[in-house]
Amino acid sequence: MSKMCDPQNKIVRCGWAVAPNMMEYHDTEWGVPLHDEHRLFEFLVLEGAQAGLSWQTILNKRPAYRQAFANFDPAKVARLGPKQVAALLANPGIVRNRLKIASAIQNARAFLRIQEHYGSFDAFSWQFVAGRPIINAWRTMKEIPATSPQSDAMSKALKQAGFNFVGSTICYAHMQATGMVNDHLVSCHRYHAVGKAE
Repeated sequence: MSKMCDPQNKIVRCGWAVAPNMMEYHDTEWGVPLHDEHRLFEFLVLEGAQAGLSWQTILNKRPAYRQAFANFDPAKVARLGPKQVAALLANPGIVRNRLKIASAIQNARAFLRIQEHYGSFDAFSWQFVAGRPIINAWRTMKEIPATSPQSDAMSKALKQAGFNFVGSTICYAHMQATGMVNDHLVSCHRYHAVGKAE
């Protein structure tokens, strides 16, 4: 399905936004240009946690993640030690995968190094799209790619900086979520709206 129409108010959305929490996320966050450091880190952690799972599963767990990971403060996450890791592994509200939890901590430390070197993670990440969103014009979901040359470059740079769970597919999802690319379908009611959110 390439698009989804809400029968109550005739709003046309991208076809993946079917559950209520997915609709809300689609309508308020996905594709909106984002420059807040904590939220950029939040998306990196959540997208890494999503690997092999659905985004709806992660959205359902998002409140628990925010509580467990100090509201995604990278400085606090970077200081988590063995005792906190054990507590996270016992937390049913998050994805209890040791590698993904270790990755979040490792990535927090790398995130801080990026901030120190570039001044902000925002400056680092947006350089891959020359500081401006890439505006695509997809008409069907099948047209939307899983990666791009920009996500390839971002993935390579993040890995070199010490991040993991940052393959090109995850980086492209990050770019979509944070508005570095506008991948709303042209028929979607958010296609033009996200451009005005810059």
